[in-house]
Amino acid sequence: MALTTINGAACAKCKFFDTEATNESLGLCRYNPPISQPSGDQAGVWPKVEASDWCGHFEPVAA
Repeated sequence: MALTTINGAACAKCKFFDTEATNESLGLCRYNPPISQPSGDQAGVWPKVEASDWCGHFEPVAA
């Protein structure tokens, strides 16, 4: 059974979803700062999320 949200909230419709670095169905969540990596010589990364994912931080994209 798939979980649904009120008004179809999904990462693809969220202002924190960034598809510039990936494709239409996969993106980066820019809500929180990048996650640091175990080795100090690697840059931090943002979590990868599916366009159909959702969370409690959803904010719609401004029209």
